[in-house]
Formats: sequence, structure tokens, C-alpha cells
Amino acid sequence: MKRFWVVFVARNLEFFRDTSSLGWNIIFPVLLIFGFAFAFNGSGQSAYKVGVFGDTAVKPDIMSYQHIQFIPYTNLPASLSKLTHHQLDMVLDLPARSYYINTESSTGYLLEKILHSSTNTSLERKVVTGKVVRYVDWFVPGVLGMNILFGCLFGVGYVIVRYRQNGVLKRFKATPLRSIEFITAQLLSRFIIVLFFSVVTFVGTDFFLHFQMNGNYLDLLIVTALAILCMVSLGLLFSTRFKSEELAGGVMNLVTFPMMLLSGIFFSLEGTPKVMQDAALALPITHFVNAARAIMIDGAGLAAVWGNLAVLALMTAGFLALSAVLFKWE
Repeated sequence: MKRFWVVFVARNLEFFRDTSSLGWNIIFPVLLIFGFAFAFNGSGQSAYKVGVFGDTAVKPDIMSYQHIQFIPYTNLPASLSKLTHHQLDMVLDLPARSYYINTESSTGYLLEKILHSSTNTSLERKVVTGKVVRYVDWFVPGVLGMNILFGCLFGVGYVIVRYRQNGVLKRFKATPLRSIEFITAQLLSRFIIVLFFSVVTFVGTDFFLHFQMNGNYLDLLIVTALAILCMVSLGLLFSTRFKSEELAGGVMNLVTFPMMLLSGIFFSLEGTPKVMQDAALALPITHFVNAARAIMIDGAGLAAVWGNLAVLALMTAGFLALSAVLFKWE
């Protein structure tokens, strides 16, 4: 019991004296709770989602009904695309005094009945068609993004910090190996590994689940490769100066948390606060997930997602430049 007690006390003292690890164990759950509370700050989940295009002084009576979430759009084709994929139940085109409904949507059918039960129903009916997108089809780009996120950040950043903490980098410094050679080797190694497992994961699960793929597989591979390169570069940036595995792990978790929450991996950001949607655009995984979903579900080509590719390329260049400047062996 004496030996047990000594080891027990020593481990507790080690944990509480590591302020970075202690702080992370306190901060992360709080951030998680407040993050989800901010994302879903309504009194309850709305039964229907209606896109609203345009603005007029006279609005349909249905817009005053409770338990229907009205999401404003400045682009009518974008809202109709959401309606086609069953992400919206109806679209109101206020300037044209009309509404759009998806004839293959059961919720849209019920919402249309609600619309006609109101006193103001002088809206022209227009229809779109589109089969429902399975959640697994919508979710698989998020799974790939999550695999890239963890595989790159922790597979590069955390490992190099461990090298530094254990004195491995100090030994490398005594050899003719230059820092740029070391960084390039780490980047290429992790890039190949994550790309290989991403392809294996997609192909292996697609064999059984038959994902909806309306675009080109090569386009999806190019987007995936660029996203991996971007996230590996971010992982290298985290490894440049940290000396403690606990601190590096805490900071990387702090970065992965908003990416998991805001990048649309698990749920659509439709209807969330606008500040959250704007913040998501600053995260690289958001651009990968959006581009991958556009290719798989909408059948988009590289030209249609060039904005996402440009952001990923610029972020990659910035992360690599900062990594080269900040990297230290010790």
C-alpha cells in the first residue's frame, strides 16, 4: 500500500503541476457545451425548413406560423438546389409571388397543405424534383474530412513534438540533415499514408453502401489530395515550437474542436447563426467537405469548386511558409 500510495500521489502531482494539461481538461468540456448551445440556441428543433428568397412588404401568412424555420436566401438557384436535395422543405419566391415544392418530399407535401390552409394563399405553385439524398451519402465527405483532420494533425504535429521532447530532433541536428529536408520528408510520408487510407476507406465502404456519385472520381481524388496537403502543412505548423506533448495535444484538440463542430461534418449549418457560418469558411476542412459534397451529390466539376480549391491552396502555401520560418530543432 505504501508503494501504491507513493505512485498514486506522484501521478496526481504530475498532472496538477502540468498547467497546460490541467487547463485543457477544464476548458475543453466547457467549450464543447457552449459551442453546441450556441449552434442550437432555439427552444426546439423546427418541424420544417423553408427557404425565403427576396423581400416584400406583403408576406404570406405562413411566415407567422410557429415551428417553421424560415431561412433567407439571396440566390434563388442555391435555395432550389437545397430543395432538390431535401435539405429544405419549401422555397418561397416572394418577388414572384410563388412557392416551390419538391414533389418527392413527404414533408413538402404536408407543408403545402399548411400553406393552403392559411388565409393568404395567392401564390403560384412551382415544382422541382429530386430523390432524397441518403444521410450516408451526405455524411461520407464529412467522414473523409474527419479522417484527414486527425490523420494529418496528430500524425505529423504530435509525432514531431514527441521527437523534440525525447531528444530525437536534437540528434538529427547533429547530422548533415537540413530542416527543409526533414520537413519535406515528414510531409510527403504523411501525405501518402493519409491519401492511401482515405482511398481505401472510401472504396471499401462504397463497395457495400454504393454512395451516390454524380461527379467524377478523379475530381474527388484531386480535392482530397489538396485537402490532405493543406492539413499536413497545418500539422507541421503546430510542430514547429511546442516542446510538450500534453500542450501540443491540447492545442491541436482546441483546433480540431471547431473544425468538427463548424465544418458541416455531422450536420448541415443551414439555420445556424450567420456568424457561425462565416467562421466555418475560415477552416480548411469546410472547403474540402463543401467541394466533396458538390462533386458527389451535385455532380460539380473542378471549375465549379475552384473557390474551395483556391482557399485550400492559399492556406497550404501559408502554413508551409510559416512552418519553414518557425521550425526549430530544439
